Amino acid sequence: QVQLVESGGGLVQTGGSLRLSCAASGSGFSINAMGWYRQAPGKQREAVAAITSGGSTNYADSVKGRFTISRDNAKNTVYLQMNSLKPEDTAVYFCNSDITTVQGISFRRENYWGQGTQVTVSS
Repeated sequence: QVQLVESGGGLVQTGGSLRLSCAASGSGFSINAMGWYRQAPGKQREAVAAITSGGSTNYADSVKGRFTISRDNAKNTVYLQMNSLKPEDTAVYFCNSDITTVQGISFRRENYWGQGTQVTVSS
């Protein structure tokens, strides 16, 4: 069983910065793509940023130029550096990973979600 744990959320003022981390734990797995999603009160969960195993990235238009996604494959961790934060960035941020689990000659490709970390940006 693979688990994703987010950290780094908190309360910041407009214009501030936060760095979110998502670490995958377990054994016998390989991380393919990883991404960050967020869900604000009364809104649907939306994709924020994604990164492939090769390092290619994609961002939502609302965060381009302000957020940066990166990963440390050795640590099975993905990061989201958030700069110039705005009140509209307030949401619970979730980590999502596309993971292949290997056991013997068996391969399983699954999608995992973290528990979420709260980001609040005050005006």
